[in-house]
Amino acid sequence: MDELTSLARAAGRGDRDALAQFVRHTQSDVWRLCAHLVDPAAADDLAQETYLRAIPALRRFRGDAPVRGWLLTIARRTCAAEIDARTRNRRLSARLAAESATGPAWVPGADAQTAIGSLLAALDQDRRAAFVLTQMIGCSYEEAATVCGCPVGTIRSRVARARADLDALMNEPAAPRQASAGAAGPGPRSADAPPPAP
Repeated sequence: MDELTSLARAAGRGDRDALAQFVRHTQSDVWRLCAHLVDPAAADDLAQETYLRAIPALRRFRGDAPVRGWLLTIARRTCAAEIDARTRNRRLSARLAAESATGPAWVPGADAQTAIGSLLAALDQDRRAAFVLTQMIGCSYEEAATVCGCPVGTIRSRVARARADLDALMNEPAAPRQASAGAAGPGPRSADAPPPAP
């Protein structure tokens, strides 16, 4: 049995020191997953919510599955609930639409974390989760499949598509946007668009 599983089982039996060590060993991965799946501003609250859900469940944890994957599954579900709430209120969709309309996806010289966050936020939720787990948190494809509740092949496909999406976003030309933003006259129609039908 690995050290993390031993800590989790001891914490489930009420060992406070083991619980503190368990949180210390896992909080970085949990926070990073929450920051990348939702946003860094919400990561502290989402990580806290993850542990509020996980700690009572440790009493039932038997160690049949890797504890890291078990905990990251709870974190992913916590993030999914937050994203669903935001989507219902249309806040996230409106913000992303505004960001994509007003500037390039990648701004040279801008703070790297902000730029990465903007790129990841533009990805489909499932692709973002697969990419963050495997490429940023360091999970194996098998671990990510457990966390996301899907086959390993689906994770591989989502990661490949996320990479393609990120490449497209990073190579998106900024010039057309700047030209249309600086164009005179009302309305969103570009100079290349055909005139309206009489």
